[in-house]
Amino acid sequence: MNAAQQSVAGHSAEQHREERLLRVLLGPIVSEKSTMLADKVGQIAFHVVPDATRAEVKAAVELLFKVEVNAVNMLNIKGRAKRFGRFHGRRDDVRKAYVRLAPGQEIDFTEVK
Repeated sequence: MNAAQQSVAGHSAEQHREERLLRVLLGPIVSEKSTMLADKVGQIAFHVVPDATRAEVKAAVELLFKVEVNAVNMLNIKGRAKRFGRFHGRRDDVRKAYVRLAPGQEIDFTEVK
């Protein structure tokens, strides 16, 4: 599909990319460890979709929070097998992103808009 066909369809490639970026971050991780990381080294932890890439996470954080990102570290946590009485189950797998902000940059989650 070329650019003319995309504009006829109503959505450009840039609109699709921005929609994807808005869905990449699922939410911040608020815990003692993540708060300590944010205070000491300026890293913010986020839950992200399982197929998110470092570049997408960086672009999403910069788009949503208007900050400069220095680095993104990703990790996958496998869901553990759990028992619920006589039923066997499994927790969901989780993908996290630790985003290091540029010096002087800050994200305030307590601010309500």
